[in-house]
Amino acid sequence: MIVVVCVLGLVIGSFLNVVIARVPRGESLSRPASHCPACYHPVRTRHKVPLLGWLALRGRCADCRIRISPRYPLVELLTAVLFVAVTIRIVDLEQLAALPAMLYFTAMGISLAVIDLDVGRLPNAIVYPSYPVLALLLTLAALAQDEPSALLRAGVGAVTLFLAYFVLAWLYPSGMGFGDVKLAGIVGGVLAFVSYPVLLVGAFAAFALGCVTGIGTIIRGRAGIGSSVAFGPYMIAGALVSLFVGSAVVEFYSTVALGG
Repeated sequence: MIVVVCVLGLVIGSFLNVVIARVPRGESLSRPASHCPACYHPVRTRHKVPLLGWLALRGRCADCRIRISPRYPLVELLTAVLFVAVTIRIVDLEQLAALPAMLYFTAMGISLAVIDLDVGRLPNAIVYPSYPVLALLLTLAALAQDEPSALLRAGVGAVTLFLAYFVLAWLYPSGMGFGDVKLAGIVGGVLAFVSYPVLLVGAFAAFALGCVTGIGTIIRGRAGIGSSVAFGPYMIAGALVSLFVGSAVVEFYSTVALGG
């Protein structure tokens, strides 16, 4: 199963590279075929093999020899690693039926995070369709697990985190974009499906990661106090971190800090 998921991650990662490159520009994902952005020669089939294709080319176009960004194989590798890690975690949580939803969320999150870092926005073309897709996948998971309460938690979590981000954006519009608000509903639903503690830690982790990174950037002189920050990557990173350690963090806090 792990091998299958790893290979699936590499293939999906290769597709995510297309999504990341084309969706912000409003281009079709299928036409034209993959090609070099410099010389426009089509990418040969053997060079489309995830990770191995870039290595075989030694990071350069087969025709014009222009440098190919290492981000392409890194996205493929990251997707495969996260797919495997999420699979192991979901099996550990005994929520195997939720695996398709969690893998979709992971893939969606990677694409949105990279796009947000690139262009500073979270495209509706990815965010909006993710609502019905994840709603369907989580519904099927709840039915398979015979756990309707999980679906109810997902709905509550989606609405709660969406409203929380909406209020933040309304109170501080220069610091929170509406793209983050729209993404919050997805993050809240996915995390709450697992548990409320995972949702709580995921919501906090996003701001904690953003704060730490922002302070580090300011200290290094690469940004000022009023600089805008792409917050989508921190929302996704916080959600994935919480998926792995959220329950343990809440249990530790309850046991040690509150004496429970």
